[in-house]
Amino acid sequence: MSDGEQILVAGALLALGLIASLVAGRLRVPGLVLFLGVGMALGSDGAGWIDFDDYELARTVGIVALALILFEGGLAAGLPEIRPVLAPSISLALVGTMVTAALTGLAAMWIFDLSTKEGLLVGAILASTDGAAVFAILRGSTLRRRLARTLEGESGLNDPVAVLLVLGSIELLLDPAYGAADFAWLFVRQIAIGAAAGIAVGTLAAWTLRRARLASGGLYPVATLATVALSYGAADVLHGSGFLAVYLAGLALGTWPPLAQQTVQSFHEGLAWVAQLAMFLTLGLLVFPSRLDDVALEGTLLALALVVVARPVAAVLATAPFGFQLREQVVLGWAGLRGAVPVVLATFPVIEGVENSAEFFDIVFFAVLLSTVLQGTTFEPLARRLHVTTDEPALPRPLAEAGTIRRLGAEVLEFPVGPEDAAVGVPVRDLGLPREAVVNVIVREGQAIPPRGSTRVAAGDRLHVLYREEASREVMNLLRSWRAGPVGRRLRPPRRVRGSAPVFTARPWRAEDGDPTRPEHVAACEVVDHLRIRRDAPGCLAVLDDGRYALCGEVLAMGARQALMSWATRRMRAAGPEERAWLRTVVGALAADAQEAPRA
Repeated sequence: MSDGEQILVAGALLALGLIASLVAGRLRVPGLVLFLGVGMALGSDGAGWIDFDDYELARTVGIVALALILFEGGLAAGLPEIRPVLAPSISLALVGTMVTAALTGLAAMWIFDLSTKEGLLVGAILASTDGAAVFAILRGSTLRRRLARTLEGESGLNDPVAVLLVLGSIELLLDPAYGAADFAWLFVRQIAIGAAAGIAVGTLAAWTLRRARLASGGLYPVATLATVALSYGAADVLHGSGFLAVYLAGLALGTWPPLAQQTVQSFHEGLAWVAQLAMFLTLGLLVFPSRLDDVALEGTLLALALVVVARPVAAVLATAPFGFQLREQVVLGWAGLRGAVPVVLATFPVIEGVENSAEFFDIVFFAVLLSTVLQGTTFEPLARRLHVTTDEPALPRPLAEAGTIRRLGAEVLEFPVGPEDAAVGVPVRDLGLPREAVVNVIVREGQAIPPRGSTRVAAGDRLHVLYREEASREVMNLLRSWRAGPVGRRLRPPRRVRGSAPVFTARPWRAEDGDPTRPEHVAACEVVDHLRIRRDAPGCLAVLDDGRYALCGEVLAMGARQALMSWATRRMRAAGPEERAWLRTVVGALAADAQEAPRA
């Protein structure tokens, strides 16, 4: 075909994939099933339009696609979201994957009359859940947030474990001298190097992108795409787990997002969808449906053993120490969708020349297809029947498209408030936001609340913060204090005892006075608290260490509370609308401060 014809075919395949995703939503079946079906229909054993049997190319496409999908999964989550469920996620990824591989391998040995090593290879291939499939089903789910985050963390962490089990099992089959010690060393080495590479590259990328101001917002996705390649490549070259590296790199960037956070997330979400479509279509082309009849009965038995026995038992054992209810463990067991990852792993023994590997590929594909249809179509009804769903999405989506806001020089971020965060119980006005940032909405128990300054942050809230790009670094630093503290109004020293009333002064603000928005000193006095920040112009209402109040802005006014209130009230008469509104805020804040002021 000519270049134009190849591009036309690629566009048509992507369009068919999109149509399949729409049809899948209507039929309430996982979209990946129809994506694979499109590939099978167009392949050598279907309509014959595309002749494809290149396992090595399919594996390369699968590896690249999985790397992009895992990076997007880590980027979308971030460590603050995963941290509360990190222990059960790791347990499911390690213990759960190994137990699933062992039980599924035993079932494969019995059903297909395989040797022990061959059965363990089939079990290892089928042990991993698929990040793309799990992310897709969670996006449309109302599963409890803890369960959803546990599954999300597991799906990003268990792929490296399954890859290592497959590689070790292949070596056991091909090399008689390969033993348990070699297997253990492979596992430890790959995990350690992959984790180190992912953390190092991800942390460096996050540190750089939070400080660099690239010429265009479109360059930030280029930088994060380079992060994907560097993290995977560095780990793989050093004989570590590239999949673990890209997931941890994405997690680092999700925890410390770059300046153009929404641009980066939107880009990688779209790229992950393209990767899914390309991977599923390629794997579908690789399958010969006429060969599936030979393994249909045994493949059905293996799929049922995997779905009904191996995965549920593994989920119960892996999550037993973490306080999950039995019905929650049942849902965690049923949510282990396989998807494309096992099919990609099934190409490994074919490429390495393992005996009977082509039959293993057909067995795995049939078992994956059946288990995915069975679990994907029944997951949400089962979760509702077991009463582990809520009224809000399992993985919240942004309230609005942020593209227009970005073009105007601003960004929007969402901050989920955990039960142990320092921001819990703090009024919005005391969160310490700079003048260029504001909490524009709080999502609480599925409801949007327009916040007032007196609205107190509660555990479980999701704060949507609108901020100008120039305030990005300050806002990102502030988020860390919302997690660990300190946050809120500072304790003030006791008022000094005076023999006379404090002197009231008013004069124009001078350049040497500094920034009137958040001054640290005013007229040689230390600022011990900021009561209000003016949003429409530089200015603030501050408390000084000598007990006086300072109104900073175009004019500096300092004095006792009553004196400053009287001055502000008089000034309102001649002020314009904006300043009059600000002065009313000042008078109200001064009146309320007598009862609210925290004392040391």
